[in-house]
Amino acid sequence: MALSVAVFGQAAFGRDVLLRLLEAGHEVVGVFAPPAPAAPVAGGRGDALAEEAQRLGLRLLRPRVLRRGGAAIAERVAEHAALGAELNVLAFVTQILPEEILNAPRLGSLCFHPSLLPKFRGGNALAWQIILGERESGVTVFRPDAGVDTGPIVLQQGGFAIEKHHTAASLYFEQLYEPGVAAMLRAVELVERGEAQPRPQDERLASHQGLVDDEVARIDWERPAAELDCLLRGCDPNPGAHTRLGGETLRLFGCRLEAAGEPEGAEAASAATAPGTVLSCAQSLRIAARGGVLRVAKLRRAKGPKLPAAESGIAPGARLG
Repeated sequence: MALSVAVFGQAAFGRDVLLRLLEAGHEVVGVFAPPAPAAPVAGGRGDALAEEAQRLGLRLLRPRVLRRGGAAIAERVAEHAALGAELNVLAFVTQILPEEILNAPRLGSLCFHPSLLPKFRGGNALAWQIILGERESGVTVFRPDAGVDTGPIVLQQGGFAIEKHHTAASLYFEQLYEPGVAAMLRAVELVERGEAQPRPQDERLASHQGLVDDEVARIDWERPAAELDCLLRGCDPNPGAHTRLGGETLRLFGCRLEAAGEPEGAEAASAATAPGTVLSCAQSLRIAARGGVLRVAKLRRAKGPKLPAAESGIAPGARLG
């Protein structure tokens, strides 16, 4: 039995969930994608979900506001109701939908989250798992409610290792992307067959982290090297962990913690070397930290483009922070 589905989402993940729903024979009655930018961004790409919906001739809606309150919200609720969707599928949605939309379809809504809920609720779950040194990640499909990632779990899959090289981006694309798309389709299938058995989240295990902003992303060179390695990787690609060089802000990307005995010709950091000191800058920027050396492949100065570390012009002996 095919379902009539409204898809909410964005980017390639939303597009692939949309295509898989259509392949499974479901009718997509509407696609809600992020609003188009007011002005085209030079060299930028459009939203993959919106572009696919347009290509397929599906009903595409790109509202700027979906939160509760006001005449604009009433219009959005009415617009959604007119679609006649039996199920909402939320494929990586970053804004909170009003309950009038979540609960409108007869089969409710399903929402994807890139962590093993109830751990790491919130909008930057990928980043926080790395920043806080989590060893394992997973994907969850749940029934959204009035809270933030608090609804009952329909389907969950774990066992995806967070490796020492993972950034927020590579963890997502290497480990969670394909299982996440598959989990969304499996959850829809369970709902379609009447076999879904949502279970409440265990609040004793719950954690919620805020957004990873510039305060979180600021590098304190007094922290241990292993913690800074997690911070830099968790903030990669956004917002980029940052430090200072003189009066200039530097954002550091492509970080890894140097293994013992791995120096590339320059002397390794000793206990007497001040944390934040640049040891060398050849293929990577090697920076002394407490208990180790960080290798940084790229950096951004002020608001300029990312540059390979070798092109940064930073000399050995420079002190960051």
